[in-house]
Amino acid sequence: MKDLLRQYLSLLRWQDIVDILIVAYLFYRILLLIRGTRAVQMAAGLAMLVMMYFVAANLQLLTLHWLLGTFLSSIFLVVIIVFQDDIRRALIQMGQTPFIKARTEYSQIIEEIVKAVTALSEKKIGALIVIERNTGLGEFIESGTPIEARVTRDLLVSIFQKDSPLHDGAVIIREGRIAVAGAILPLSTNPKISRRLGTRHRAAIGITEVSDAVAIVVSEETGSISVALGGKITRDIKPSNLRQLLLNLLGFEENQSKWWRRKIFK
Repeated sequence: MKDLLRQYLSLLRWQDIVDILIVAYLFYRILLLIRGTRAVQMAAGLAMLVMMYFVAANLQLLTLHWLLGTFLSSIFLVVIIVFQDDIRRALIQMGQTPFIKARTEYSQIIEEIVKAVTALSEKKIGALIVIERNTGLGEFIESGTPIEARVTRDLLVSIFQKDSPLHDGAVIIREGRIAVAGAILPLSTNPKISRRLGTRHRAAIGITEVSDAVAIVVSEETGSISVALGGKITRDIKPSNLRQLLLNLLGFEENQSKWWRRKIFK
């Protein structure tokens, strides 16, 4: 066994190592992209069909083997059709220029979010806004009402008005747009969470426990602003600090010290 391992390592080139690392990274990015979406179930279904193809060949189930072989012969086209939304999203992310277009757009989006949260806070209107980052939130987006609109202060404020049918759920922002409103999020079951925190705060903590999203909460009772990240929540954040925090979390202030990690999310 050791001789075989030595022989294998002697044949391994540095190009092979680089090749393996690149492929591993691509698979990692794909998993991050489809995590929490229906693409996971569809990929599992395709994998099951491939497995059935080989089982049918071994058991000599000729008809089933022929049918699956015919289907899998066009697997490349099938993958493009089934995963077209995820492929489109991946290509958009690859083609983004983060320091030019994306920075300007997200700076405007952050400003609209801060203005909306400030207005909601002053009027003591409860709100829950979730910003998707690397981990896909497709599973939770499917539970909401599609909006697909530009992020604006007026739209966010109107969604969370008490007479709005969508005010109880969460707004999810994906790729700089309001994807859905009224989304249902998982509640945190962490026993260490204060009992004074309501459903919105527990939902904010819950969604950040299962993803790398950023959740912003406005308390309906006090009007205080809270931010949840990584399963932790910080309350009573000022609008000016919220603006800087979001800029840091979205990667636009990389050269500045990460004071918010040390001071806020201890």
